[in-house]
Amino acid sequence: MVELKVKDMTCEHCVSTVTKALKAVDPVATVHVDLATKRVHVESRRPLAELTGALAQAGYPASV
Repeated sequence: MVELKVKDMTCEHCVSTVTKALKAVDPVATVHVDLATKRVHVESRRPLAELTGALAQAGYPASV
């Protein structure tokens, strides 16, 4: 599992967009988003660069 910090998330729409972006890369990934802490926990077999790349393309740059 990887924990990502996504500081640009501000609302439920952001949560939905982040989740959809990650699921597009890995449809079977487990994604838990905590809007209050702006953290996303992802359980995926895809490389970290792919996950963060998908988020950046969606407008939500992430850091580990």
